[in-house]
Amino acid sequence: MAAELDHVVKVIDGGAEFEKSESGKLLLRIRITAEVGGVRRDYTITYGRYGTNATMGFAVTRADAPSGKEADAERFSALIEALTGKKPRIRRKSDGTIELVCGRKHLDGFKRYVELADAIERWLEETRR
Repeated sequence: MAAELDHVVKVIDGGAEFEKSESGKLLLRIRITAEVGGVRRDYTITYGRYGTNATMGFAVTRADAPSGKEADAERFSALIEALTGKKPRIRRKSDGTIELVCGRKHLDGFKRYVELADAIERWLEETRR
């Protein structure tokens, strides 16, 4: 079992915006510029409504990140946990992609930040069934 590593997280900037998917769904993109474990990077989490209108956010790690996808997943996970108080689920797909999965509790955690709160509330209202 791998040892948990602690990362120093420094958020530099952040914001949220709406985007339409190819199928016409309204998505919420949360963008965060942060330095995690000494590595500065732009992180993006995309939220949508799926299935029975469940709120789900997905983020994909990058192979070109310093130390590769696994290290990127660890840093991204540490960032999400630092901001929301809850670790995301990490899913390793058969094609080698590493995806971080966030739920409604993560989104509620992101709402604590003034830079994100209004956009999140508006998106939740506009996508509510």
